Amino acid sequence: MFERLTEIICNYVETEPEHIHPDSRFMEDLGFTSFDFMSMLGELEDEFDVEIDQQEVADLRTVQEAVDYLEKLTDEQ
Repeated sequence: MFERLTEIICNYVETEPEHIHPDSRFMEDLGFTSFDFMSMLGELEDEFDVEIDQQEVADLRTVQEAVDYLEKLTDEQ
């Protein structure tokens, strides 16, 4: 899950996969804008066939938090 999310992140921001770590913060460390983040969420819904709750993801700050959230959603299916 982390590796796939890293690939997707690289579609939205100019960074190399090796610079993305579980504790990387989307806005502060990776340079995401709110628009980038929302666009990525749409791709994640398609990629993992899940429905992301906008209120729940508003609190996601790090890549690991996103991985944990996606794993929870895919486990519920």
